[in-house]
Amino acid sequence: MENSIFETIKNSRYCLIVTHINPDADTISCALALSSYMDENKIKHKVFNESSDLPSNLDFLPRFDKITDQVPKFYDLAVFVDCAVEDRVGLEVQKGVKIINIDHHQSNSFFGNINIVDDSKASTAELLYEVFEKENIPVSKNAAMCLYVGIYDDSIAFTTPRVDSRTFQIVNKLAQTGIDVGYISDNLLRRDSLSRYRIMPKILDTLQLRFEGKVATVYLENQWLDETGAKVRECDDVVNMVLNIAVVQLVCYFRTVNGKVRVSLRSKGDLNVSKIAENFNGGGHKNAAGLTMQTDNIVEAKKMLLETIQSCI
Repeated sequence: MENSIFETIKNSRYCLIVTHINPDADTISCALALSSYMDENKIKHKVFNESSDLPSNLDFLPRFDKITDQVPKFYDLAVFVDCAVEDRVGLEVQKGVKIINIDHHQSNSFFGNINIVDDSKASTAELLYEVFEKENIPVSKNAAMCLYVGIYDDSIAFTTPRVDSRTFQIVNKLAQTGIDVGYISDNLLRRDSLSRYRIMPKILDTLQLRFEGKVATVYLENQWLDETGAKVRECDDVVNMVLNIAVVQLVCYFRTVNGKVRVSLRSKGDLNVSKIAENFNGGGHKNAAGLTMQTDNIVEAKKMLLETIQSCI
């Protein structure tokens, strides 16, 4: 490898591992896999996320309790994991700090001093495993558990188009470290809150189909969160639920965040939602992307987006 990631890490005095806002399993698992490696090798570091509200279904992962929203006074290396752009983390890196950027997003801006970016990978966790492998760094059982979760979750249980034989080769090697897949599955998938099942019918009741059923829209009203006690991230899986409808090729999920409408896009087949998102300065992957619209009105945002989609399908 042209730039040795782990040599750079070893030569740092203090490393800050950076995860993106609204963290998912991929960014958290990659950060904790690196944290496990650094802890095992006595490398000083912290894992940063700007929020104290982290996905509770990931709390079984090794070193999850070490994630902090506090930035250390000094660090000379920042490792961004699963971050397409530098400003999607709630942190401005100090001047002079070297940045390693490890990511699989098509929209990555290559903001690092060292960029390991491959948008053909089903997850950043899969890419990070290959970094371990290429640099002949053994993957410990703790790190393997984290990487397995990242690959499983971001590939939606190995169902996204970028899953290939290499994905399963990596999962097999992770399993050979002795991780307990049953324990992981129980903790990751079978701990839903009751509030999730109270809010999902409200969101699904907003379902509308357009363009001969190819495009589906759903939305979340923030007041429903208060009524049910659900958290925003507990609602996110609605896009995958609706995409399971046979006729649907594209799902648009709307919600209001800080006075602006945030839209999550999911598609199947050859429909490239990243290109749609780019019309509104958003981005992501071919089959999964996001954007923010400059309005607080979901009805208006839906109208604007559907007009753009109509020209793309």
